Amino acid sequence: MRRLLVVLVLVLLPVLAFGAKQEVYVFNWTEYIDPGVIKQFEQETGIKVRYSTYDSNEAMFAKLKLVKKAGYDVAFPSTYYVERMRKLNLIQPLDKAKIPNMKHINPSLLNKPYDPGNAYSIPYMWGSSAIGVNSKYVDPKGITSWNDLWNPKYKGKVLLMDDVREVFAMSLRSMGYSGNTTDSAQIRKAYEKLLKLRPNVKVFNSDSPRQPFLNNEVVIGQIWGGEVYQANQENRDIKLIYPKEGAIFWADNMVIPGSARNVGLAYKFIDFLCRPEVAKKNCEYIGYATTNLKAQQMLDARTKNHKAVYPDDAEMKRGEFQSDVGEAIMTYEKYWEMLKTQ
Repeated sequence: MRRLLVVLVLVLLPVLAFGAKQEVYVFNWTEYIDPGVIKQFEQETGIKVRYSTYDSNEAMFAKLKLVKKAGYDVAFPSTYYVERMRKLNLIQPLDKAKIPNMKHINPSLLNKPYDPGNAYSIPYMWGSSAIGVNSKYVDPKGITSWNDLWNPKYKGKVLLMDDVREVFAMSLRSMGYSGNTTDSAQIRKAYEKLLKLRPNVKVFNSDSPRQPFLNNEVVIGQIWGGEVYQANQENRDIKLIYPKEGAIFWADNMVIPGSARNVGLAYKFIDFLCRPEVAKKNCEYIGYATTNLKAQQMLDARTKNHKAVYPDDAEMKRGEFQSDVGEAIMTYEKYWEMLKTQ
């Protein structure tokens, strides 16, 4: 009898262990994946996706810093947070051999300064923040600059994103500075200028910035291009304008946190999202630009030609990608808190 029990334990332990590991824990931005994609992954692999969301890089970063083990398996930080997390050993180096579908990623979006050789991250989506307007109330032809947001006629009608780097980059660009500056005097000037904008600001929103436009709470403001694409499903009057000072560009990236509990499953999930047909579904659902070159070629004409999703070369040259500002982030955050409490 004892021998039989030993045999049963030896047989069942691997099965139980295997079953216990068939969950992948994913931490992503709000509304940033097609639910059908998650369902497809689960059906194909038998792996359950435990999915949680955040609405800012700061919230994601704070959570991952606290978790020391048995944490999330995949997260999606923006460019400058990849750099920051890499420096703090909060993310793991990637084994590219386990991500064969990475071959479909647009080479022009790889090997950037925030992650040389993409040792730690794979680009997921990219996009811009520029000026959104409701053309029913604001003539798009009359809006050319970030500085137009300061016009007194928009008192109580402006949306700003609830994102320190996005908002300060907008203010800095409006004065001719880099949105990635580490100069404390320039950051203070940006804050002082934002104080003058405060009476115009109706709401800070990064969770779903298109919604205040759709609800007619605001008529103009800073917004991500993908949000305009999504808003256009309901209201074609919402337009995106690239300011003459240049838009702010970013990329969100797939990473494996250092505290991941199921690294093997993380690789399966990341590789699945890199499949062209999967990337295409996500792009059309989310409205942001896919980093997957083959998927981009497969897109329907409306998405492929939507300027809010894919800006032209001239707009790309005028704009600036976000990068890590190191210890200067403390200065940004200090002024951000002061701004938000006004």
